[in-house]
Amino acid sequence: MLEKIKFLIIICSIFFTKSTIAQKDRSVCFEVANSKSNSVESLISVKFNEESFKSIKNEMVLLKVSEKGEMIVPYQIEKEQLKIWFKHKESEKTISYCLKKSNSLLNNEMFNFKKQNGVLKFDYNGQSLIGYRYKMKLPPIGVDKLYQKSGYIHPVISPKGDTLTRIQPPDHYHHYGVWGPWTKTKINDREVDFWNLKEGQGTVLFKEFKSISSGKVFAGFTAKQEHLNFIKKDNPRIAINENLEVKVWKNNNPNQYFIDYTSEFTTPLKEGILFEAYRYGGGLGFRFKEQWNKNNCNVLTSEGKNRMAADGTKAKWCIIYGESNKRKSTNGVLFMSHPQNRAHPEPMRVWPITANKDRGDMFFEFCPIRHKEWQIKRSKKYKLNYRMLVFEGSISPEQAESHWKAFAYKPEIKIN
Repeated sequence: MLEKIKFLIIICSIFFTKSTIAQKDRSVCFEVANSKSNSVESLISVKFNEESFKSIKNEMVLLKVSEKGEMIVPYQIEKEQLKIWFKHKESEKTISYCLKKSNSLLNNEMFNFKKQNGVLKFDYNGQSLIGYRYKMKLPPIGVDKLYQKSGYIHPVISPKGDTLTRIQPPDHYHHYGVWGPWTKTKINDREVDFWNLKEGQGTVLFKEFKSISSGKVFAGFTAKQEHLNFIKKDNPRIAINENLEVKVWKNNNPNQYFIDYTSEFTTPLKEGILFEAYRYGGGLGFRFKEQWNKNNCNVLTSEGKNRMAADGTKAKWCIIYGESNKRKSTNGVLFMSHPQNRAHPEPMRVWPITANKDRGDMFFEFCPIRHKEWQIKRSKKYKLNYRMLVFEGSISPEQAESHWKAFAYKPEIKIN
């Protein structure tokens, strides 16, 4: 009898020990059910409740579980939002993922950032990608100081090192790389232009960083930007508070990378602010490099429009591409507008070939107020969401459509 009791004690001890280890090493699993059939990678996130998120540790690996077995997938933790981020490809109807403790090691490929000379710079394993200007950039000597500005993206660098953006060109000193001030606005029936800086009516400036991050999956930042009304020159009034969120990430193609660009904004003004319909302003503007002109730069939209016909039309996506600096190939940007954006498919401003005294320089903008005004009400949140694919070589219409679908339609996620 005594021997039986000892045996039962040993068995129970083993059971409770295993149970305790299982609780300590508890895995966190979820399923991704694809909403649209697609063949390209996209950056997605999974948001957990506090209890589940506490179980996620840095030493865990993310395993993709399929019929082919288990595969380690790089992921990145965003503690403030209780999220993890990873790249997902819709190769099957439903895919299972599990976060588990493991001794397996991933490669050391990383996104990095540094602040240098007033610019927040991002790179991937030493390859420069983009910069965000947070300190005031003065205009060239002899040019009116009204043109000084902060709060814009420059440079945007192609995978092989071409700078695609341009700032302060002599034809438009107020052009600043990637930016999106509103042009014709009204506050209490008074016109305020935040775009054309020479008017001295308004501007958009960097205020502060809310977050800066980098890791194995992406790098990015959220910056508060203030849209200032110069109704009183010595005491500018805030007309719009904007949170600009930017994420930079890569797929498995060395000749491509992505920029996710989200603008969320409110107005503190009791009377609100009216964005009048106009051919440019707001949204996402991009002034391209000086080398591109009507002879070496092309346009193709999701509706099949070329540069001669694209201006003023609507599109889900638009490819802008031209001759590389070494003239041996092409590079460019695929612009994508999210379906939840205002006036989607979104109107565009595309400079005609006669721009700048027939040079045909290139400027592109998704412009949500091109054909219809937009009344912005006090304290209500508004959001515009865009993705840019920066590429070397070319992008076919079929590839552009696949990338847009991956951006537009997020899969359904079920946490087990």
